[in-house]
Amino acid sequence: MSTSEAASGHAAGLTYPDATRLDLVEDLHGHRVADPYRWLEDFSGADTQQWCARQDALFARAREDWFGPEAHEALRARLGELADAGYVGAPVWRGARRFFLRRRPGQDHNVLLYADGEGEERVLIDPAALDPSGATTLDGWQPSLDGRLLAYLLSEGGTEESMLRVLDVSTGEIVDGPIDRARYTSIAWLPDGGSFYYVRRLAADQVPQGESQFHRRVFLHRLGQDAGLDTEVFGEGLEKTNYYEPRLSRDGRWLRVGVYRGTAPRNDLYLADLTASAPEAPEFTAVQEGEDFETSLTVGRDGLFYLFTQRDAPNARLCVAEPGKLDPAHWREAVPQDPEAVLHDYAILDGPELDRPLVLALHARHGLSELSLFDPATGERVGQVATPGNGSILGLSEHLDGGPSAWFGYTDHTTPDQVYRYDARSGEIELWAASPGGVALGAVHVHREQYTSKDGTRIQLTVLAPSDAPDLPRPTILYGYGGFDISLTPAFSAQRLAWVEAGGVFAIANLRGGGEEGESWHRAGMFGHKQNVFDDFHAAGDHLVERGWTTPGQLGIFGGSNGGLLVGAALTQRPEAYAAVVCSAPLLDMLRYELFGLGATWNVEYGSAEVAEEFEWLLGYSPYHHVRDAAAYPATLFTVFEGDTRVDTLHARKLAAALQHATAAEPADRPILLRRELNVGHGQRAVSRSIPLWIDQLGFFAHQLDLGSMTGTGA
Repeated sequence: MSTSEAASGHAAGLTYPDATRLDLVEDLHGHRVADPYRWLEDFSGADTQQWCARQDALFARAREDWFGPEAHEALRARLGELADAGYVGAPVWRGARRFFLRRRPGQDHNVLLYADGEGEERVLIDPAALDPSGATTLDGWQPSLDGRLLAYLLSEGGTEESMLRVLDVSTGEIVDGPIDRARYTSIAWLPDGGSFYYVRRLAADQVPQGESQFHRRVFLHRLGQDAGLDTEVFGEGLEKTNYYEPRLSRDGRWLRVGVYRGTAPRNDLYLADLTASAPEAPEFTAVQEGEDFETSLTVGRDGLFYLFTQRDAPNARLCVAEPGKLDPAHWREAVPQDPEAVLHDYAILDGPELDRPLVLALHARHGLSELSLFDPATGERVGQVATPGNGSILGLSEHLDGGPSAWFGYTDHTTPDQVYRYDARSGEIELWAASPGGVALGAVHVHREQYTSKDGTRIQLTVLAPSDAPDLPRPTILYGYGGFDISLTPAFSAQRLAWVEAGGVFAIANLRGGGEEGESWHRAGMFGHKQNVFDDFHAAGDHLVERGWTTPGQLGIFGGSNGGLLVGAALTQRPEAYAAVVCSAPLLDMLRYELFGLGATWNVEYGSAEVAEEFEWLLGYSPYHHVRDAAAYPATLFTVFEGDTRVDTLHARKLAAALQHATAAEPADRPILLRRELNVGHGQRAVSRSIPLWIDQLGFFAHQLDLGSMTGTGA
């Protein structure tokens, strides 16, 4: 380390820890690029550990000013009450046996249960019972076709490093596993329940150094066999960053494998007939290869192939083909593309009670769910199904054995998760499973608005406010994501509701890069178009101010993961537009993101710094590289999780250090803070770990935006 310049600013009586600035400048594609805090990439280094410890102390000191003890306890209690609305998910049927997730009041995680017919419900997997610390999560599960066995994935400490096990459903006895390196695998059971296909990474000593998170293969595993002897059936010689999704038809004849290069919005698709080749050596033919869209394939109970595809349909459509006639020229449409709504899921309803089979199709129109009926023989829309409200339908499922019913989860901004059943015989929906916990809400009103982005694009905005006609302006949090085809749809959120009940406004913007308006919307916010996402977000903030919801001095912005990149870019591009920022588990050094965590799987979304043109895109907005000493940055809280194996916490460390250096002489009321947690990761977390995080994020916003009713300082 060649030079040492201390970031010694004072914020509310706080002193920033010293952070050495390196004279490290590299020539990258003709640009002189400085990286003064590269040493903070080494989490295990003594200097980094010392700096982190001092940041922990700085955060703890700053937090003392946010709450009085009574306000802190009141917020903790209210968040607990809202979280205790719980969760219930749509069932997965295997004969008369149903499997489902539920979280009752007081439970820390969703619990996996099963029941036989109308018999007693029994617990299969309760992560909190396995690990009272809350650090163990249930990452996935799949019952065998007869419902006798269950394959499931557990990980510890937030790492998402899932271990695969199999248990006997009736006895609860573990009969196989654990199998390691099974992160993100799907399970495709053979009909006899004695074996399954799954995805496993190669061992670290079989791959180049630093690539142990990649190099997946599809294997056939036989119960009781050492996993080291499993038969590799697919993946050799393909891209290291590929993800694979094996699926089997119910009769065990057709094995299909979807191949996804990282998170790219396209896939290859291969099919093998296991009556013509052995399960250990399936002979694959290509259904789709080298195309720039996604297609998935399932085999119906009628023996036909159902293809859910974006071919000639960026909003997706459902097509049907006969075995042996998989060329697209032979497809016929069962659900045509809707030019204004995105097809997300479907269920096939059939049986002797119906005059004809029906497709129950789930669309989202501007982020709100709709259900429709189609005749799969003609593609004609033959009916509309009333939904419980203007919200989100999740987990649409049919019975494995067929029939006239489908089940789905439902939620919206003021309705906790519920499960409904649709009966095609009557055309009615009925509540099948209510929210496990009752909760009474304060006044929360949902406003749907549109605004215009920089280039004239119309963007949807949802505003949650404490009344139909609130006294304005108010302290406001603007939330966004804008990436990876992920849609921000209505959902019950304890954190958002607590903010609004306390008198604040919470706004959610459906930015380009997401999936709310289909694949074209996604692609308008990726690669070289990423600035569209930031422009959409800036325009959302401007709209909230222009409409009188808030003022620049009362406007906070919030995002996590790719949304952390979003708010990192927002605060470095227009620091004057925002008063406070919460940046959670973020990507922020976009020139080196590919080198850490799962970053190499995301260059199909952002671009690669190795490619000159794509480097220019990344350098154009990379937050870490756009910190200016003269700028007056908003108060910023980084929240990171040291068990995170997706987005390395180095991103937050480096930008926090850069901002602390840049704001060392700034006024005392705009601190730059870093909140760290151990033994928790990027994804799922226990309720007991979530509530303290929510309290700190809301407390920071309330303090910075002057929402006195939340901090206990108001009248």
